[in-house]
Amino acid sequence: MPLERLAFHGLRNLQAVDLTPGPRINLFTGANGSGKTSLLEGIHVLGMGRSFRARQLRQAITHDTDAMTLHGRLTGNPPVTIGIRRHRERGELEMRLSGERLERVSRLVETLPLQLINPDTFRLLEGPPAGRREFLDWGVFHVKHDFLDAWRRFRRALKHRNALLRHGRISDASLDAWEQELVHWSDRLDAMRREWVELFLPVFEDTLTELIALPELSLRYSRGWDRKRQLADILRHGRDTDHQMGFTQQGPQRAELGIRLGKRPAVEVLSRGQQKLVVSALKLAQGRLLEEMTGRTCIYLIDDLPAELDNDHRRVFCGWLERMCCQVFITSVDPHALADLWQPDTQVTMFHVKHSESGQGQLLPMDRQTS
Repeated sequence: MPLERLAFHGLRNLQAVDLTPGPRINLFTGANGSGKTSLLEGIHVLGMGRSFRARQLRQAITHDTDAMTLHGRLTGNPPVTIGIRRHRERGELEMRLSGERLERVSRLVETLPLQLINPDTFRLLEGPPAGRREFLDWGVFHVKHDFLDAWRRFRRALKHRNALLRHGRISDASLDAWEQELVHWSDRLDAMRREWVELFLPVFEDTLTELIALPELSLRYSRGWDRKRQLADILRHGRDTDHQMGFTQQGPQRAELGIRLGKRPAVEVLSRGQQKLVVSALKLAQGRLLEEMTGRTCIYLIDDLPAELDNDHRRVFCGWLERMCCQVFITSVDPHALADLWQPDTQVTMFHVKHSESGQGQLLPMDRQTS
């Protein structure tokens, strides 16, 4: 479901925003520092309960404001509303979905599936495995209804085993009980992840092929423990070493989605522009698979799409966005960089973000057009 209304107050350097986005392509242009990325950040908070620009959400609150309030309305019958409020002094995040108070961020994630493509997305290639596990689990979460329950039960068992490992004297009986629980849910998580990867790979390869020719690029899922051994045996024989380290060294918490070009990590070989195309293919394929499996569509947040892409690759990228029939929010410094890349029947809704006299970012709608 696309967003049909956005209202932000107290978000960074933006003036109060009351925005009616278009159902397809929404393009925000303006100078650096005008507040374009803050608009994407506000949508991200609505769908994820956290910022992609700051560790603490209070850092996103306007400096002279006590609280930040974000509101979004999704099309539907009836429409679905999402509300977020974060006070500067009180740390609790208030979340509401169609008036109902939420206790878990997972309800936001489920309601508003988002894909973010920004400079930090390069971490999928160059960052630690945790980012690639998060990417993997996002996909599994949205197509496997029992994933979240299995993940929580696994984390609980892992937490208890780690606590016992750090305890002065280890009770074998207690370790046996929690290891049995840990193995059960680890195997379940691994099975769901493997099933998702098998579905994802052909979609990713198809998407990548149209963006860039990299026939030697491969994705490989590693479950986090020796594929030739049972996790129960590894945990039992590794107790002494794990006890010395103070944590469980093998398991789903060490899973990896390796991205290689030939025999080398892709990040060591690809140019910056090639890396952007690969991570973009990963994100686009996520949305394509979600639509294929569930009939739902992602909302894409793309910060500075033209950066590091030549005009031909921009055109191919935009073509994928058009074919997926999803709602997209794109920022660009140059208002002309993307203007001529859309098909004649594609609805492009354009906005300009500029500094007001008060120094805050002001959102000005431009003529709604079909480019």
